[in-house]
Amino acid sequence: MARSQCQDLPPAFDMVILGASGFTGKYVVREALKFLNAPSSPLSSLALAGRRPAKLTRALQWAAHPGPPPSGIAILTADITDPESLRRLCSQTKLILDCVGPFRLYGEPVVAACVETGCDYLDICGEPEFMERMEAKYHEKAVETGSLVISACGFDSIPAELGFTFNSRQWAEPAVVNRVEAYLSLESKKRIVGNFGTFQSAVLGVANVDKLQELRRSRPRRSRPTIPGPPPPKGPTIENQKKVGLWAVKLPSADSVIVRRTLSILTDNPHGLPGGEEGPQQCEKRRAFWSTVKAAHFGMKIGSKSLLGFLRVITVGIFIDVLGRTATGRRLLLKFPSFFSLGWFKKQGPSEEEVTSASFQMLFIAQGYSNAEVAMARNAKPDTEIVTRVTGPEIGYLSTPIILVQCGLILLRQRGDLPKGGTFPPGIVFGPTDLQEQLQKNGILFDVISRSSLPVE
Repeated sequence: MARSQCQDLPPAFDMVILGASGFTGKYVVREALKFLNAPSSPLSSLALAGRRPAKLTRALQWAAHPGPPPSGIAILTADITDPESLRRLCSQTKLILDCVGPFRLYGEPVVAACVETGCDYLDICGEPEFMERMEAKYHEKAVETGSLVISACGFDSIPAELGFTFNSRQWAEPAVVNRVEAYLSLESKKRIVGNFGTFQSAVLGVANVDKLQELRRSRPRRSRPTIPGPPPPKGPTIENQKKVGLWAVKLPSADSVIVRRTLSILTDNPHGLPGGEEGPQQCEKRRAFWSTVKAAHFGMKIGSKSLLGFLRVITVGIFIDVLGRTATGRRLLLKFPSFFSLGWFKKQGPSEEEVTSASFQMLFIAQGYSNAEVAMARNAKPDTEIVTRVTGPEIGYLSTPIILVQCGLILLRQRGDLPKGGTFPPGIVFGPTDLQEQLQKNGILFDVISRSSLPVE
């Protein structure tokens, strides 16, 4: 593990979970405990960090229930407003799992400390402005110090990234893919209740949309991949996707941004990113993997099986989009989240029963051509369709901890096979690893639904 030259002693911990007493953080702790000192697990030492040791201790007790907490788990004090405490924290560990959001408010000091000390960093951020700002500000320094900084290692945006590549790899030559549309649906036997932090991030995202556009204008344009066939039509704003039984609308999440960012990096690096210490066998594996991934236009939509549920999605989206643009509107949204989200988000978070009763499904409907020659024809229409699926448990408290912990375990186990340092989206780093296989073993499932020919007029 690369470290800054000022650190002579090896890190005391494999992993530190920062914000471990928060809503999502305590579930991350519970998931991490499953792998602490488990057979073949690279996780042999763990610490929890935050501002209040007493709350961290209670979170650990909750996560270990019904048994006692394992011995040897350290409780460390660190404060986002105290850079020295963060540098001290990072100097004690190989890897930080950051669960303290919204990240545009609290994330940068942690990234800065990790980059300065050469510590690796993963988070569960779904905020494009924060991620792109961290890339612009810290990428070169992270390469220099050997700090690997990867955001969106939770439900945002691993299912979208791996789901896209899983579908893309189903297009065996001579077939070529042109477009992939993902449809997210959330299901629950009780009711769906989200974390207030997620709602707060969405509200602040609307407030900072101008800053994101300004940042993008100040940066060099990203490379764009060559995609066979003409670009897909824009399509209706509201879609009745009868094939999968969903009413759907475009989801303004980080997923599409992250997938496109990975495809842009892949355009400049067709064989992926070499590992800092990878051997010939891993190099061959990486090159073989990326040779099967095909670029395509990508979009993400959120849907509901019922028209009433879909209208609820639309209503909440309108509240956030309209009120999130003014300071007064944001104060109202954040003061009364349950009212303006029609019960979907509340400050106290969901009950354990509400968490365990929820699940998600993400369908990837891809269209393309039986061969590249068909795609080159003028006004060519897709003649082939492949539908794949990713499913899993509740997105915020079950799927996100599963994904984040598995990303952390792979980083610990295969660090030499990953880039030496830099700020990257998760797909370009974890794509060639066994992350999909490990997720499959832990309840996030990938499967092929159908392959079919499309009628061409």
